Order: sequence, then C-alpha cells, then structure tokens
Amino acid sequence: MFISVSDEVKHKEDGQTMIVTGIASGMVECRWYDGYSVRREAFREEELFPARHAHQLAS
Repeated sequence: MFISVSDEVKHKEDGQTMIVTGIASGMVECRWYDGYSVRREAFREEELFPARHAHQLAS
C-alpha cells in the first residue's frame, strides 16, 4: 500500500479516521481528534488502510 503525508487512513481494528503526519522506517505517524484532544501515535503501515477506499467499498 502507498501512504503519503496528509492522507486520511483508518486503523484496521479501531476504524478511527486519522491524518498521516509522518512516515519513517515502516512506521506511519498519525493524528486525530478523539472528542477531547488531538491524539498522536505511530502505527505499522500494515495496520492501516486508506479511508477513501473504505467509502468506495460502502457505496
């Protein structure tokens, strides 16, 4: 999968929509708003999928 900075992605288990803010050594740093504050965490690339792709499958 090809992920770029500023892409919208979702975690395969959680489903939270996040914005990619950095990529290094197979890790993808993401930020999102959880309803209370802005969160930041790094995930392995294989844990994520493009958020737009999920919308296309649902239509």
